[in-house]
Order: sequence, then C-alpha cells, then structure tokens
Amino acid sequence: VLSVGKGSSYQSRFIILQYQGQDIKKDPIVLVGKGVTFDSGGLDTKPHPAGLDMKMDMSGGAAVIAAILAAENLKVKKNIMALIPAVENMPSGDSMRPGDIIRMMDGTNVEIGHTDAEGRLILADALTFAKSFKPEYVIDVATLTGAAMVALGERASAFFTDNEDLSQKVGALSEKTGDYMWRLPLWDEYAQEIESTHGDIANIRTKGSAGVGGAITAALFLKHFARDYKNIWMHIDIAPKMTAVFDEQLAKGAIGSPVRLLIELIRINK
Repeated sequence: VLSVGKGSSYQSRFIILQYQGQDIKKDPIVLVGKGVTFDSGGLDTKPHPAGLDMKMDMSGGAAVIAAILAAENLKVKKNIMALIPAVENMPSGDSMRPGDIIRMMDGTNVEIGHTDAEGRLILADALTFAKSFKPEYVIDVATLTGAAMVALGERASAFFTDNEDLSQKVGALSEKTGDYMWRLPLWDEYAQEIESTHGDIANIRTKGSAGVGGAITAALFLKHFARDYKNIWMHIDIAPKMTAVFDEQLAKGAIGSPVRLLIELIRINK
C-alpha cells in the first residue's frame, strides 16, 4: 500500500469498517475493496484518454462500503468487515519504479513489471490483513483489469473462486440482481506466467504472448495472498462494469456494481 501511494502528495489510508449483526463470536464475512482514488498509471503513465475515468478506480472500495451500509440498513444478521486500502497512484521522483522489488505484508517479494498493475498490490496486503479476523468468507472487489473487459465486454463482471457452491449462488444472483457476472478459471497452468526472475512473484505476466489472459493472471496473483483461505475466497473484477453502457437506463458515471449482488449473497449465505 505504501509503495503504490508514495508518489502522491496525499497520504495513503487503510479504511476499516465493522458491522455486527450477530454474536461477536461469529466469524465475519470480510469484504475487500480496491480504493485507488486516482490512477495515472504511475511512472508507466496511462495514455490519453485512458485516464479520464480513473477517478472511478476506487469503485471496488465504494462498493464494499455501500454493501456494509446496506447491511446495516437492512439489519442483516451477519458480522461483516470492510477493508479498503486507499491510495493515489501518481508519478513523481518518489514513485514506485518498474523493476523495483517490494516486500509485501506477508513477506512475499514482488517484482514490479509495470506500475499500472498497482491495484493487485494494495489488495494483496488487505487480503493478508483479513486473516486476522478469522473470516467465514473473503470477497474482494476491484476495477482490476482491462483484460476482463476484453474477455466479457461491458455488460458483465468477471469472478473467480474455487468454491463451487459459492459460484452457483453468484451465478443465480447475477440474473436476479442484474449485476451480471461470469466465472473465469483459476487454473494452475496460468500461474507460471507471473513467475519472477528476481522476486517470488511478478505483478504482471512475464511469460507467454503479450496482452492475453491478464484478468486470470491478476486473479492468480491475488490467490497467492489468499492461499490460506482454501475455498472461502472470491475475487470480482468489476472493470467491465465501472460505468454504464450507452443503452442502459442509468446515469452517466459509476453505477454501483456489484452492491446488489453482494448484499443478497451475504443475506442468503448460511
């Protein structure tokens, strides 16, 4: 978190929200949201016009905040934690550099292949921190990759999990809530594509054809930091649904995906 935000004149924050809807001894559902308040790409700066919407790169963080507020309003009988690493990714003389090796909260050494692959870095530390709450489930939400948009277009988010029951619930709620989602794989074969020469893992693909499979390798990067959760973790890449599609009857700008699905999933999960 500190490495990503050190190029900004604004101090990075780590936001923690707690909702207690049942006995405090019950394990909470932990929601993790990407909170990049503006993403210039860092030293690997985004070309115009890619930066125009990047004030909405905190949509994952906004979604989990909205979900925990909805849970309070609906008096949901669950304990919920929301974790939002909030940073601004800006270029400066102090910025994280391509080729840097940064040590994560869990001790993993990450080789920085691209400074615009910053969201997964801040989520990784939040996923590590989430272990301290002994979670029932961990769900992270992020506008993480343009590759998810390449795979699915602009009408559905991508989700990743090894939990078949959770996957079926998300599929059904996707249709019910209108927060459309489609499952993409977490196959181990893709993991070798983010192997690092100088660190333990790289934050972008280092092997294979350029520009393909980026949503999957980003999810596998996160899975490395969610490895202790077995099958209680899910990653949602909402980059395709950050803004409204031209023919949707919605206001321009951020649309609040996937708050409806999250709150329904929390309500039905036993």
